[in-house]
Amino acid sequence: MMTLRQIRHFIAVAESGSISAAAQAVFISQSSLTLAIQQLEGDIGVSLFNRHAKGMSLTHQGHQFLRQAHLILATVDNAKRSLQQSTDQVAGQLTIGVTSLVAGYYLADLLTRFQRAYPNVELRVMEDERPYIEHLLISGEIDVGVLILSNLEDRHALQTEVLTHSPHRLWLPAQHPLLELDSIALADVAGEPLIQLNVDEMGLNAQRIWTGAGLQPQVTLRTGSTEAVRSLVAAGLGVSIQPDMTYRPWSLEGDIIEARALVDLTQTLDVGLAWRRGTARPALVDPFLTVAREQPNGRRPSI
Repeated sequence: MMTLRQIRHFIAVAESGSISAAAQAVFISQSSLTLAIQQLEGDIGVSLFNRHAKGMSLTHQGHQFLRQAHLILATVDNAKRSLQQSTDQVAGQLTIGVTSLVAGYYLADLLTRFQRAYPNVELRVMEDERPYIEHLLISGEIDVGVLILSNLEDRHALQTEVLTHSPHRLWLPAQHPLLELDSIALADVAGEPLIQLNVDEMGLNAQRIWTGAGLQPQVTLRTGSTEAVRSLVAAGLGVSIQPDMTYRPWSLEGDIIEARALVDLTQTLDVGLAWRRGTARPALVDPFLTVAREQPNGRRPSI
């Protein structure tokens, strides 16, 4: 039977990328840790790690299990908090870095839940571009980041965890001809006037989508405002491909915006946490991670 100790050992190896570093972190021998991972893989019937000369890396099933492992520990920690000392006794300052798109559509709920659980923790939030937030995380000037993870550059210096996978859909004005199709593909969109959101490196995200499909879109307007995208689409001036986390069914002017899935677009926008790898985490990062993992109302893994 799987144990919490096995889960903690698995997370240690996943975060450190090696048996030796994980063994030091959880204070057991390398041979005992190796055996624990082998027993865990045997219990669940899948390989969680790829073994190579430089260490251990997660398989696809390993990434899936890591998200569930964090959720299991978060649930246990929450149960323990309800029975042990009040979180009112936890105090200090937590500095959080966030990028603009995430700040607008994800941050408020997370901070509200954390402040409710830890009312005596002072939160300091810094919003900036992803490269600068990444720099501050690595230098230790901020404790944890909440951002789009797909564009991170120095993954060896940062530990990350996806909180939600936001699928993309096509935004269209009411009565657009594409709405009459049984299914819509990227090729159907390539000839349409396209409105591109450029905030938070969304332009780079879009470029990856179109390059992967081997298509060249007809971008007629670029803007850093999600509300501008909404209004322009609703007014019939173009269509736009956006992550579901930003979708609302109407513009500020009250016009309807339709959203449809694209059959050949499975790429998601991954929002999650990042913190510095390899050093002891600031004391308040762990409770923040626990609260962040407790997605409310079944919102995990997709917004």
